[in-house]
Amino acid sequence: MLDRIEIDLRGADNLTLYIDVTDNSLSRKWLTALNNIIRNDLHLEKNYCWLGWTESQRNAEYIVGQINASIQAINTANLDYTINDQFTVEGTIQDDLDVDHDRMNRLHRYFEDLQGHAGNMSPYWTKADAGTRWHIRQLNLLCHEYESLVLSMRKVMQAPEWRRPSQLMCWLNAPRFTLDAEDYKLFGIDTINRQMGGVYVGVNKAVGKAHWEVFNDEGRSIDELVTTSLRNQTEAAGDFDIEWARDPGAYPWQIKKLVDFRAWLTHNGFDPEDSGLTIGHPKVAQVNLTKSFGTLDYNQIWQQIAVRLDVYKIRTSDAGATYEYRWSDQDYAEQQTRRLG
Repeated sequence: MLDRIEIDLRGADNLTLYIDVTDNSLSRKWLTALNNIIRNDLHLEKNYCWLGWTESQRNAEYIVGQINASIQAINTANLDYTINDQFTVEGTIQDDLDVDHDRMNRLHRYFEDLQGHAGNMSPYWTKADAGTRWHIRQLNLLCHEYESLVLSMRKVMQAPEWRRPSQLMCWLNAPRFTLDAEDYKLFGIDTINRQMGGVYVGVNKAVGKAHWEVFNDEGRSIDELVTTSLRNQTEAAGDFDIEWARDPGAYPWQIKKLVDFRAWLTHNGFDPEDSGLTIGHPKVAQVNLTKSFGTLDYNQIWQQIAVRLDVYKIRTSDAGATYEYRWSDQDYAEQQTRRLG
């Protein structure tokens, strides 16, 4: 074990997560980056932290309202870019309770157009002021949050044991580091299956969707995609995700889906065994479930977390920080805008 991280979740009483950091090439770089984030007191994005939790006050109606508010702000920002679109819960959830992926892919396309990507930022982004840039970023974050929430809503109705809740720890302006050849060994199709309590390095900050996301959302040839970018991960940061869903890897339906994914990659000219595609989720740590929750039962774990959807403190052996603010603060957008610069 390289280190132990402790995260306090705030509720009527606090709950501490105990995270054991694995010693590997990527985790060493990642832990150094995380310690720097904590020491420099970067802003934790609490409005993009708990994905797929149906207990959250950030419900479908709230998220759709936020999407429309950001569209309105962008349309009135004199960027010479107008989004002629309006989102509703009824218009984004299909009869089978699945999210309308075409609608959400269009939303993501607006974001891609407006921001561009690392090394090639859009002229709209360059022209936008800090407040407008905040709304442009929201299109991306809200899109992913909504897709995750609707998936969990459907699972609650159809297969509650397969809800997909997760915890994203993302900080504004988190410095990046470059991945090395040794780090790529931690990627691969098998790492798409994530363990409950597993801690994974956050996805690339570049705009493009990952191959697995595109396969699930669009399932078509890459020359027919609605999204404009399909980018490999070359950089990472001290950000991380905690998987709170059950690992589906041993189940026949997931095994078949990964076989189909390999065929899709091959059909589109990719080598499924190429680790340079950075498919999957490189693992750097694991929550000690027994020490944190006193149980390995996923229902009991979900119940304990669901009433504490607020990260309050984080500690490593070298650094610590307290996050008093909440996403529900009336001035939260202004807090983030000031931090974005």
